[in-house]
Amino acid sequence: MTEHIDNDRLNNDLRYRFEYLSKYLNFTLDDISLLNAFAPILFPRIPVIADTVYRKLFSFDITKHYFLINNEGFEGFTLKKTHGVTLESEQMTYRKDILTIYFKRIFTQREWNDTFLQYLSHIGRMHTNKAGASSINVEYMHINALLGFLEHLLVDVLWSAENLDDKTRQATIMAINKFFWIQNDFFTMHYTKTDKDSSTSNETPTKKNKFCCI
Repeated sequence: MTEHIDNDRLNNDLRYRFEYLSKYLNFTLDDISLLNAFAPILFPRIPVIADTVYRKLFSFDITKHYFLINNEGFEGFTLKKTHGVTLESEQMTYRKDILTIYFKRIFTQREWNDTFLQYLSHIGRMHTNKAGASSINVEYMHINALLGFLEHLLVDVLWSAENLDDKTRQATIMAINKFFWIQNDFFTMHYTKTDKDSSTSNETPTKKNKFCCI
């Protein structure tokens, strides 16, 4: 039996879009529970992961230049040249802290309600030129590469974790993979939406950018 999927609702109803993705990827409550169970393993490693992420972004001039743009909510000054930006600067500490908050929210979220879905969506939207007050507009290619790199880092943590049986380890890797495909889609939709789509979306506008990895 073929299930009907309404294309207009996919583009304008965040909950409907998530439910379609969940069915397609077989992302279930069991996967959410596995992500929650992974949290105590992941959290002690988050500072190292955050530092590794920004070292990677700093290793290419094409991604490093985005750090000349302040995050909304950061009251520091914008440096004029990329060589003036360091991994130890206040702005970079701020970004690492926000990335930490992101990870902690993802892996402790037990109910993927509408507010949480809007949060995942806003993370994508704020990296585009559609976020209102934000002037950052990261090309999607860099977002795609970054999400792949993040997944690699998390799987590496999981793979080296002790006291996990093979079945749980495999299931958790799959849950992480499914999550990143969902988050990736919640980025992609903002890069592919037309202005009309954006104006009719049921996403609640957010004034402050609470997360910005690039």
